[in-house]
Amino acid sequence: MLAIRLQRLGRKAYPTYRLAVQEANRHPSSGRVVAYVGSYNPHTKEATVQVEAAQKYLDNGAQPTPRVVKLLKDAGVKMPKWVKEFDPTKAGVVKKADKLRKNQPKEEPVEAAAAE
Repeated sequence: MLAIRLQRLGRKAYPTYRLAVQEANRHPSSGRVVAYVGSYNPHTKEATVQVEAAQKYLDNGAQPTPRVVKLLKDAGVKMPKWVKEFDPTKAGVVKKADKLRKNQPKEEPVEAAAAE
């Protein structure tokens, strides 16, 4: 199965990414790449996508990652119905919410406690 994912490039502390089509069971940095369908610079928010090539791989069943879905939609690629899109309205589940600072009981100021 193929995946469309971001492959990190660039120097230390200044990453740029390629949109790589590769085998899904491989690591992005070391797997066999079938094709490159674009690039993304997160510093300038500039994305270049080969729309026809990306559409071809999506039609043949390549699974895009959530960030790649956003980049492809912005470039005008028509997504298949089975592609899951990120929903920003869904809140993540917080484990052990009672331990959060905002849920702790308020402490009395030291001066007020000493005056009594």
